[in-house]
Amino acid sequence: MASRSPRGSGRPPHRRPTATRGGRRTPRATPSPASQPATPAKPASSGTAGTGPQLTTRAIVLLAVVLLLIASYTSTLHAWWQARSEIQATKAEIAMRKQSIVDLEDQIARWDDPAYVKQQAKERFGWVSPGEVGYRVIGSDGKVQGADVPTLDAPPQAGDPAWYDKLWGSVKESGKKPDPVPTTDPEPDKVLKNQ
Repeated sequence: MASRSPRGSGRPPHRRPTATRGGRRTPRATPSPASQPATPAKPASSGTAGTGPQLTTRAIVLLAVVLLLIASYTSTLHAWWQARSEIQATKAEIAMRKQSIVDLEDQIARWDDPAYVKQQAKERFGWVSPGEVGYRVIGSDGKVQGADVPTLDAPPQAGDPAWYDKLWGSVKESGKKPDPVPTTDPEPDKVLKNQ
């Protein structure tokens, strides 16, 4: 198919109806695109000006979206990594606790054996079986030498007081009057009189 130009077609130019005062519309002639004078094309700019590629609004918006996605994925990745390390620590703690449970169950099973109970009574309390002779070495200061063997009549060792006992003790102490501080200096009045 050959395209026809508007000049050679013999048709009148396209007319657009316009309104008049009397209410009747009369067509108004509009110039066709072919009859309009051509604007001169801008010459292509040469690269000698030294201007680099310029950022457009779309490029700036795209860059902002990419940076936002990177920031959100970085925080998500950090949270995932932290959760993963917590899971591994929890698994290690579970394995350790399972092992301690096995050890404690083994110790409970040992206490069912009467020979083990006898051995523990001899070691911990210094007991002797009927027919055996037991002895202890006592030093010149009157203390038992050798292994620390607790006796039944020994008082329990006092540990550090609990935090609430320390707190209550500080409350009690705050209500007391402070002790007067002894001074070794002569009275200030006598010093001033002597001068």
